Amino acid sequence: MNNRRLPFIILTVIAFIVILALSSSLFYTISATERAVLFYPFGQGLDKDNIKEPGTHMKAPWNDVYIYQVNETSAEENMDVLDKNGLSIHIDVAVRYSPIANKIGYIHEQFTRSYESVLVIPEVRSTVRQVMGRYTAEEIYSTKRAEVELSIKTETEKILNINNVHATAVLIKSIRLPEQIKGAIENKLQQEQEALAYQFRLDKEKSEAERKRIQAEGEARANNIINNSLTDKLLKMRGIEATLELSKSPNSKVVVIGSGKDGMPLILGNN
Repeated sequence: MNNRRLPFIILTVIAFIVILALSSSLFYTISATERAVLFYPFGQGLDKDNIKEPGTHMKAPWNDVYIYQVNETSAEENMDVLDKNGLSIHIDVAVRYSPIANKIGYIHEQFTRSYESVLVIPEVRSTVRQVMGRYTAEEIYSTKRAEVELSIKTETEKILNINNVHATAVLIKSIRLPEQIKGAIENKLQQEQEALAYQFRLDKEKSEAERKRIQAEGEARANNIINNSLTDKLLKMRGIEATLELSKSPNSKVVVIGSGKDGMPLILGNN
């Protein structure tokens, strides 16, 4: 009985060893940040549209699996570019990107898993050179840095999206100019700031002078109105009113009559 079972046991052990040896070819695991595409050498070839999701999967040993990282990653490039005037600028650029997960089959067909070095970096370098060539070193270094970054990102993203890669950001990490040019630009910027400060002070002083002029003109007009309104009859009437008010006081007083026909009395009190 035992002799009859021995061949079966041996075959079972051999089958187990074979399966164990082939397990790496039969099963594959995809993590949460990965996607995979399969190539069928004896069938349809690269299955571009059937993307394998995270988990453990089984395949035939002769089929090939290509796993892609689909989370956001970054790459950095140091390069020398020419500005609008032909001045050489050294620039450090960082690009953040990720492949479009459901399009990795098309990426693999065109660029393989080396798409970063074949597609992303060359396109970033080309776009940086084109955009930098539209601006002067001074603009890139100071006033239009944000505009340059936005242009590089927009144009890079447009090209990469066509090839199924999403560019999240393209950042200028640093810009290095020749020291002589850098010093000249910084000196010019300082002079511009000083000129703006001086102009601000002039404008402020002009505004203050204008305010005082308007105030003086207003006061002069008010005085003219008052002077024009002070006629002899009005003055006489005001004098009479004041005299009457003083005469009502219970205190003893001396009345002095003014000279002339229109002389007003002057009342002098003891207190």
